[in-house]
Amino acid sequence: MYYKLYIDSIFILQLTSNFYLLSLTGQILRCTATHRRIWIGALVGAVMVSTVIMAPVATVGIRLLFSAVPVSMCMLHVSFRMRHGKGLIHGSLVMAGCGFFLGSVMIWILKQLRIALKGNLSLFITLLTGYLAYRIIKKIVYAVQKRKADCLRMVAIYVPELGREVRIQALIDTGNHLTDPISQEPVSLISAKLAEQIKSVFLPEKYHVIPFQSVGRDRGILNAYEVPEVTISVNEQNVRKEHVIVAICNMGIPEESVYQMILHPRLLED
Repeated sequence: MYYKLYIDSIFILQLTSNFYLLSLTGQILRCTATHRRIWIGALVGAVMVSTVIMAPVATVGIRLLFSAVPVSMCMLHVSFRMRHGKGLIHGSLVMAGCGFFLGSVMIWILKQLRIALKGNLSLFITLLTGYLAYRIIKKIVYAVQKRKADCLRMVAIYVPELGREVRIQALIDTGNHLTDPISQEPVSLISAKLAEQIKSVFLPEKYHVIPFQSVGRDRGILNAYEVPEVTISVNEQNVRKEHVIVAICNMGIPEESVYQMILHPRLLED
């Protein structure tokens, strides 16, 4: 049993699929590149894969398996100027994930077309299917990134001791219903690291004890203080809030996270 491969068809399919994978990877990793550079990267990948297929060494499957990572690294280097090994490996893994989802969507669409057309599918139909799958995944990635961006706000806190504003990323948590038990004012959470940076802002006479309950821990007590003023960036506008209560949270805000504060949603209300 053998398969007949048409290298021209393989080259065209590789060229277009490489362009889709590079575009999706760049969107996910937020790497900037012109369409020209992405097409050049896709062309380099298509040439490399076609060469590997034609090389008379071992089986085609083994050759493609061992060449997958070097090919993706070369494409990433050409398209996005990636040079460091860690970045290339990370980008290759992201590209592999994009390839998995792109292929899955393509297979689903092709199955629907086979049912409708009841026959073999041409190269044109396959290319069209790839484009449709690419557009679907691109919209999904955009929607996820937009939702994530909508959950983050820039918060500025002026620290007299430093003589400047400390600008931080804050996560808007609609499930945060933490309030002061006496005044019923909303309470936001900050990391211990951020608390150390802005501790000169805390008003000692405005110390609060905030009881809380959370998943994984029945109950506890948080040390909280009032911050005289914070400025929250909302839709390119600044919302100024006075006497904001912040509780120091030693859990739930990892040091490596992109945000250092969990903002109470009521702070965004007028």
